[in-house]
Amino acid sequence: MSGWRYGALGLPLAFVALPLYVSLPAYYAQAFAVPLAQLGALLLFARLVDAALDPFIGRAADAWLSRRSWLVPVLGVAGVVMLLAFAGLFFPPAAVRGPALLAWAGAMLVLGYTAYSVLAISHQAWGARLGGNATAQTRIVAWREGSALLGVLLASVLMSQAGWPITTLALAITLALGLALLWSLAAPPAPPRQSTRWALAWRTPAFRKLLAVYAVNGIAAAIPATVLLFYVRDVLQAPEKEAMFLVAYFAAAAVSMPLWLRAVARWGQARSWLLGMGLAVISFVWAGSLGAGDVMPFLLVCLASGVAVGADLAIPAAMLARVVQNAGLAGRAEGAFFGWWNGMSKLNLALAAGLALPLLQALGYQEGARDEGSLQALAQVYAWLPCVLKVGAMALLWTFFAAGQGRSSLETHP
Repeated sequence: MSGWRYGALGLPLAFVALPLYVSLPAYYAQAFAVPLAQLGALLLFARLVDAALDPFIGRAADAWLSRRSWLVPVLGVAGVVMLLAFAGLFFPPAAVRGPALLAWAGAMLVLGYTAYSVLAISHQAWGARLGGNATAQTRIVAWREGSALLGVLLASVLMSQAGWPITTLALAITLALGLALLWSLAAPPAPPRQSTRWALAWRTPAFRKLLAVYAVNGIAAAIPATVLLFYVRDVLQAPEKEAMFLVAYFAAAAVSMPLWLRAVARWGQARSWLLGMGLAVISFVWAGSLGAGDVMPFLLVCLASGVAVGADLAIPAAMLARVVQNAGLAGRAEGAFFGWWNGMSKLNLALAAGLALPLLQALGYQEGARDEGSLQALAQVYAWLPCVLKVGAMALLWTFFAAGQGRSSLETHP
């Protein structure tokens, strides 16, 4: 299989995810003066709906992957819907303002998130069906996530330098190319021999343990992603450096992919992921003590934490593929597992938006504020709260997968 052709769809999926998850809160707060509490409630609602749908989308994806005549039109329609919803969010009709704007944004978010889930879950399940040992599965995920990082870098530059019209056009082009390259590959493996239940994954103990680690670690990552632009603009007071910080972070993650592949080959998946989490805490904790003008120190934080996030991108999904294999469900239930997996990702983002933004407002922070108490609250929520959660995720990972001698059971099976 050509890894780059499989992974190419990761670029537009990450391209659309960055504006939706990182830029949208700050964009609506600035351009339309939407209060943070209302914005947090809206994002919480949309992401909860999205998360609830993912397990059902995952089960359907197993059927789509088994019938190429279904897969092509489903992914094509999902791509068009995602693109239209993206445009609707960043170019709302002029007559839609006030409460109507929130309703419009909520509808566009639900449509966009659902279409994104159809594409992402199908793509992930396809990769898991390719099989292979721990190193091979990590390499497959690295192709997908490496392409995703390129998409994030492209989106970071275009959002800040070219504006939303050019950004939307670039999304349309890369999405069409990614789908075309995926369709040029051979069909996924043969149809499943029997149907699977949507709750099948929960009967697998290793899945429940892995999902617990993934959930806590994901919340730790989602909180700073939600409030990043507020932090850069108000704590560092360097809005002109936003693109530089984002590019440095995701470029470091992309460069680190070969290093994490080597780490997995040497130490296994669980202990390599544990190493990445530890690096994230060590590098990120200092962001809570930075202030106005600390551009270079924060750039170093971005580089170091970017290397750490490479482990978050390359390893967990590969561990999930091994869980499916070891459960004897390879080739027929990957979508069911990844549906719940993506649902948890969305729940993490929902909790980050629904809790972090109202928490900031409750602590007295207002967008554009410069008083010391407000900025300190923002810095602590941005940096220190995620570090506490990250340590919790490390404890779970060690207990469930990394504490035993040698490699975990996920990696010892062929």
